[in-house]
Amino acid sequence: MKKMLFAVAAATIAAAASAAYPDKPITVVVPFAAGGPTDKVARDLAEALRKQLNNTTIVIENVGGAGGTLGAAKVAKAAPDGYTLLVHHIGMATSPALYRNLPYKTLDDFEYVGLVNEVPMTLIGRPDLPANNFAELRKWLEANKGRINLANAGLGAASHLCGVLFQQSLGIDMTTVPYKGTAPAMTDLLGGQVDIMCDQTTNTTGQIESGKVKAYAVTTTKRLTAPALAKLPTLDESGVKGFNVTIWHGVYAPRGTPKPVLETLNAALRKALKDPDFIKREEALGAVVVHDARNNPADHKKFVEAEINKWGPIIKAAGQYAD
Repeated sequence: MKKMLFAVAAATIAAAASAAYPDKPITVVVPFAAGGPTDKVARDLAEALRKQLNNTTIVIENVGGAGGTLGAAKVAKAAPDGYTLLVHHIGMATSPALYRNLPYKTLDDFEYVGLVNEVPMTLIGRPDLPANNFAELRKWLEANKGRINLANAGLGAASHLCGVLFQQSLGIDMTTVPYKGTAPAMTDLLGGQVDIMCDQTTNTTGQIESGKVKAYAVTTTKRLTAPALAKLPTLDESGVKGFNVTIWHGVYAPRGTPKPVLETLNAALRKALKDPDFIKREEALGAVVVHDARNNPADHKKFVEAEINKWGPIIKAAGQYAD
């Protein structure tokens, strides 16, 4: 009888807390450095979400390191009350293969709130690279085997994953140069210290538009419509058949977050994804806001599981792991 009364009381308290949600600031953890592609998406999304959550303050906390796993681990261990959330990219699906000692279980330690967007990637080069189009770049890569420096933002970063697949697709080994974030990688590319990089349009569109880098192709199967990117061919049409890499972002909460809170968050997310200002900002960067079944928590989780199965063999074939 006492156990039953305790259970009823606990359920009543949880329901009351959920009904009041949110009644204090929400922290959104971004598992990468400020200024990077995921950070940009998270900050734009936070503004759109704030409007749907009674103008509740949403604080962005950048917890970078270990390819995004430190920030994700922090959220996995946070109190499951809806006040600590995670905005993460495809690294949610690739970390299980990249890290032998991952401090959380991707499919078990989080509640899935919904998918946000899909971000194409672009293949870019230093401004003084001799090649002016992809055909010329491919010849240059063939002629300079063993001397090519391929930059990325660190193990597990979107640029790292794209670079791995690009090397495998061309059958050309390159010297991978990892950085602690996208910003320093881009700085060295602009300065000519590295040769090429494959990175998200959210980070490269401005550089392409200003002519500070050479742009060769996009990683989607169809050309993009953003003004600065519309003339770029796809890698698939350029001869790298079947090449298709899209970086997506999703929202997650700690496992055990009350269902009413998750329902509130999902409803707010769905409305935020229809916010004209948010859509406009994303489209300007070449990103596509998701409006399909993956906005649903269950389908979001199924999608991540499918991505785990897709990227696992690719990463294992490359033999690039971390402890």
